Amino acid sequence: MRRLTLTFDNGPAPGTTERVLDELGARGMPACFFVVGAQLERRGARALAERAVAEGHRVGNHTMTHSVPLGERHDAGHALAEIDACQSLLGPLADAERLFRPFGRGGAIGPHLLSPEAFAHLRERAYTLVLWNSLPRDWENPEGWVERALADVRANHWTVVVLHDLPTGAMAALPRFLDAVTEKGVTVTADVPDTCVPLRRGVVTGDVGGLVADGAAGV
Repeated sequence: MRRLTLTFDNGPAPGTTERVLDELGARGMPACFFVVGAQLERRGARALAERAVAEGHRVGNHTMTHSVPLGERHDAGHALAEIDACQSLLGPLADAERLFRPFGRGGAIGPHLLSPEAFAHLRERAYTLVLWNSLPRDWENPEGWVERALADVRANHWTVVVLHDLPTGAMAALPRFLDAVTEKGVTVTADVPDTCVPLRRGVVTGDVGGLVADGAAGV
């Protein structure tokens, strides 16, 4: 049985996120929304996050400003401010598992994702670090991303795909992707496999050395 975890980064974006929620709701599909704090402060955005939670979706932290990968900044307090400010804004909307997705800048997975300070903070505060194994680059190819995402679904037993609920035009193709997944009998879930979660509730569950700048994971 193939599984798919739908994740949407960088929102909420009024004008786009509600359409994503409509399509998911019409098919009874759950998803994870990784929210940027600065986006959440926009007019109408918080109501979208509230709707997502009310409709059974999970909401996680995607940093406050989504400006610089945390592993590229080593000044004291920067990572904590990026993580904590967003989490504070989320408040009761945040998933009970304290989901956190780092900014990857183009989707690469490597030591630029986290500074030693950031990783230590995520452990201490019992966050769950959610990575990915499918990045169809919807922001670059608003129509062609669907084929790329479907190829990943075919290649993986459990796919964690990163999409973006932003006004790029890419989400107009979301119904086509969701319908194709349904036709292929793929199970859509809001759970995340251990293979994409190297840190769960503050406990190291996988290889984290390659995710932290200077390899200083502290484990």
